[in-house]
Amino acid sequence: MYNLKTVFLLGFLTGLFLLVGKLIGGQQGMIIAFFFAMAMNFFAYWFSDKMVLSMYGAKEVPYEEAPWLHKMVEELARKAGIPKPKIYIVDMHVPNAFATGRNPNHAAVAVTTAILDILDEDELRGVLAHEIGHIKNRDILISTIAATIGGAISMIAEMAFWSNLFGGNNDEEEGGGIGGIIASILLLILAPIAAMIIQMAISRSREFAADKTGAEISECPLCLARALEKLEMAAKQLTPIAEREVNPGTAHMLILNPFRGDFLAKLFSTHPPTEERIAKLLELAKKMGQVY
Repeated sequence: MYNLKTVFLLGFLTGLFLLVGKLIGGQQGMIIAFFFAMAMNFFAYWFSDKMVLSMYGAKEVPYEEAPWLHKMVEELARKAGIPKPKIYIVDMHVPNAFATGRNPNHAAVAVTTAILDILDEDELRGVLAHEIGHIKNRDILISTIAATIGGAISMIAEMAFWSNLFGGNNDEEEGGGIGGIIASILLLILAPIAAMIIQMAISRSREFAADKTGAEISECPLCLARALEKLEMAAKQLTPIAEREVNPGTAHMLILNPFRGDFLAKLFSTHPPTEERIAKLLELAKKMGQVY
């Protein structure tokens, strides 16, 4: 179901991109913007893992330092049918975890020192299974495609705005003049917002999918549910610290968004409500004969 929803949302995002191009009418500008956006996201796809790990000062964990952690990740990766990802630790007061890498053969999982402090072994296993679920489901590739199309939409809308504002066609009948400028302003504002909402919906859908995949890999939906409860409680208490330690641009990569805000912030959240995620995990646990 989640994969079908992702395909639908990606198709809708692509349709929005084509609609924006049609409204602008500049095929050449559309092509240039699209390929420029693709080039940026191609770079991000190949090097984002190194950039994010470096951003947080993540250190790869040698086997000798944490053999139990390596064995846990190795077992989960084997059950998922993927190569064992590299393991990193981030020195941070905010309990969280993320996965990165362009494909299962070039992947890494990272956990913060804080998450190691507050979760027991079973709960940590559930979290790592979730991250390995992201790797197995190739969510990084999906998010890159969504970012490519979304970025192209924003660029084309901006190009249309400046084209109409400076040196655009002044013939009202051909979409120029004041009417063209107003239309360009609306396009500049609304098109990127629409693209962002769709991207967020894709991200939220992939979180549900990773929860399900991770629960199946670990064979313990309750372990992940308990971990999410603890992480949600910590997020509510540590928001000021998260604002200092977590880069908002990477929030979509984390197992749980550490930022808390108003209705607008929730609308653009990259994660579904934690309560909904836990409820789905409890339903899956019941099907597997587990009692909360």
